[in-house]
Amino acid sequence: MRVMGSETEYGIHAPSAPGANATMMSARIIQAYANLTRQRAAGGAETRWDYTDEEPLHDARGWTVERSAADPSQLTDRPPVLDAEAVALAYGRQELEADGSDESGSLLMNMVLGNGARLYVDHAHPEYSSPEVTNPRDIVAWDAAGDLVALAAVRRVAADPDLPAINLYKNNTDNKSVSYGSHENYLMPRSVPFGEIVRGLTPFFVTRQVICGAGRLGKGQDGSKAGFQISQRADFFEAEVGLETTIRRPIINTRDEPHATADKYRRLHVIIGDANLSQVSNYLKFGTTALVLSLIEAGQAPKIEVHEPVAGLQAISHDTSLTATIRLLDGRRVTALDIQWMYYEAAAKLAQETGVSDAFSGDGHTRDVLERWESTLGLLGNNPAGAASSVEWLAKMSLLEGYRNRDGLEWNDARLGLVDLQWSDVRPEKGLYYRLLSRDRMQTIVDDAAISRAVVEPPSDTRAYFRGKCVSSFGKDVVGASWDSVIFDVPGIGKLQRVPTREPLRGTEALTGQLFRKHATAGAFLRELLGLDPAPPTRTGSP
Repeated sequence: MRVMGSETEYGIHAPSAPGANATMMSARIIQAYANLTRQRAAGGAETRWDYTDEEPLHDARGWTVERSAADPSQLTDRPPVLDAEAVALAYGRQELEADGSDESGSLLMNMVLGNGARLYVDHAHPEYSSPEVTNPRDIVAWDAAGDLVALAAVRRVAADPDLPAINLYKNNTDNKSVSYGSHENYLMPRSVPFGEIVRGLTPFFVTRQVICGAGRLGKGQDGSKAGFQISQRADFFEAEVGLETTIRRPIINTRDEPHATADKYRRLHVIIGDANLSQVSNYLKFGTTALVLSLIEAGQAPKIEVHEPVAGLQAISHDTSLTATIRLLDGRRVTALDIQWMYYEAAAKLAQETGVSDAFSGDGHTRDVLERWESTLGLLGNNPAGAASSVEWLAKMSLLEGYRNRDGLEWNDARLGLVDLQWSDVRPEKGLYYRLLSRDRMQTIVDDAAISRAVVEPPSDTRAYFRGKCVSSFGKDVVGASWDSVIFDVPGIGKLQRVPTREPLRGTEALTGQLFRKHATAGAFLRELLGLDPAPPTRTGSP
């Protein structure tokens, strides 16, 4: 039971317009999905994101970076702007009408969805941030729901003959020195010292890629060195600890922006993961990390320190044989699998001691995560080919090896680069991952029906339920929303009503579902929720 969520920035490309502005294309994707959903808020615009509580420059180590010293990419507390003048200069005025912009000529850049997620433009990429969930099985469903959202937007754009088609890819690099993120978020007690988090997580993050890497053709940030590696992101990391996410990327990110009750929670913002299409890889990425956080909170994380974590991260990524060793500060040389086994054994021991992995009285999730973790490590050590149906980098490498053997291709052949890219295409008829999935060559955690439900329904056991239901039930009266609040502008109630949602485990279906089912209007809903004075009776007949 841990509140967690995912963030996915999709690679974006318009084949017929290779010089197209990426921000413009990303806004077009957001606009396309808004046109599909027709989720209208007050004033006729889609539900906007509320930036009031954003604090991206707070550092978990105890200070705040001055805005003048921050990289522009760190200033995520301001809405991105793509106004009529900018669009007209780049594309001409006709683009505004084609994209369904509002009366000011601005394109939609940010929206809150009925499933509690956020869809917006981030650093010239469309990004889907999942709603908060409480377990790794649910994160697989609501993360995969983002892929269906992306697909729906792509289909919408492609159906318009006046617009160039846009392709989206669930990957992390264009192999031209640019990387974009797949981030994870986990809530944990603020009482845990940040230094203990760094010590406990660093060896785990350096080696976690062997169970959840997405695989990448090419080595180096520009991918110019021939070969295949385990992780999409490893070569783009340059620091051990830091606040940045797009420059000098650190293994441990220190952004202290809890999006929750600040004196109670810390939101651990993890930027080192790959974007996963494999459900099992995604499940293990979140599930094992949650278990390691429990180890850190209990003071039972393995006492190991990697001598050079960044170098070790990249050395492990470049070694698909899994035999490379990295040096620990105590002088030992160990493999990535050695370290993963240390963490698994510590997690299994703690789970047994606390009872959370018990088949009958446990939490219903830990036991399965531990079993899959153990099974995957065993296969990687003894029969890697047997893990290709679950571990994404192995599945992709196996596919590429098939092309190499069939056509006699070298690792730097451009045709393999196209295969690598096509793996992550969100269109099922194009994406090679989906081709393997359709042939039952990739294992799954949740079925298609659960993912389809997650596109339109929020999780029931977090505040995302309240946020999503407010948007889907009373969208025309919601003028803004964020992780921390929902803002209403309701006729007959004299001022804007901000409903705070700082406690992630409140606002659930159990607590608020009856209210949504009871009230057809936002006014009646808010009056009961907030204890406001009842609406005056409507007069009828002659005065």
